[in-house]
Amino acid sequence: MDTRTIDTGTPDLLATLESGVLTLTLNRPEARNAMSRAMNEALVAQLAAAELDPAVKCIVLTGAGKGFCAGGDVKGMAARGDGTVGNNTIDEAIARQRVQQRATAGKLFKMPKPTIAALPGAAAGAGLSLALACDLRVMASTAIMTTAFARVGFSGDYGGTYFLTQLVGSAKAREMYFLSDRISADEALRLGLTNWVCAPEELAAKAREVALRIANGPTVAYRYMKENLNRAMAGEVDECLDLEATHHVHCGQTEDHREATKAFVEKREPVFKGR
Repeated sequence: MDTRTIDTGTPDLLATLESGVLTLTLNRPEARNAMSRAMNEALVAQLAAAELDPAVKCIVLTGAGKGFCAGGDVKGMAARGDGTVGNNTIDEAIARQRVQQRATAGKLFKMPKPTIAALPGAAAGAGLSLALACDLRVMASTAIMTTAFARVGFSGDYGGTYFLTQLVGSAKAREMYFLSDRISADEALRLGLTNWVCAPEELAAKAREVALRIANGPTVAYRYMKENLNRAMAGEVDECLDLEATHHVHCGQTEDHREATKAFVEKREPVFKGR
């Protein structure tokens, strides 16, 4: 299949679309892919476009070089002498960060398409938050996770406190935030923070394998599954039961469902079309 390279407007974020899989690569390897303003703005734009593009069935977020994302650019903050405000007022800085967080981590979590984080190396601070915002994660065996915020005097951002608490529970999340220890790939797998661990040279292939399986799957059903699962994280049981019923019946009317039942009877793999 042809690979389409997408112009993101900045070298800090690379984007390619192939076989329904949009791969977004954080591209500041010299800074361990620490977030820049250009990177954030491009990520916001690409995720918004991907949500509405029917050609995009699955999103893979990864990092260039040996890291995933080191989070905020601490060196840049030190040079400015201010970690958050810059030239803005405090209220302006808070408003800007709220919008950015919802449009990046929030979008990865809530958009009606499966998202995968592929970690070739360290995911730290807000970088960890972005990885945890995705539906699935695959880590190189040499990669690590760390909240890192306590080490730089921050409380945390980009939804990490929410996502981590949901994945490992409140006590472990507090430990990881307060102590900022490094979590190895094997420990991340044990804790349920990653779905797969593989050799570094196999990371891209594993992420692609999973992404293609999803891209070739029933996209309407995935959309409803994701909403069901997200609502279940904080919803009341009757609300979840009712939502499941509504979505299940809707899925029963899709062409994908009819194809799947026919394929089951014919003992073959279904060919899904996302309708």
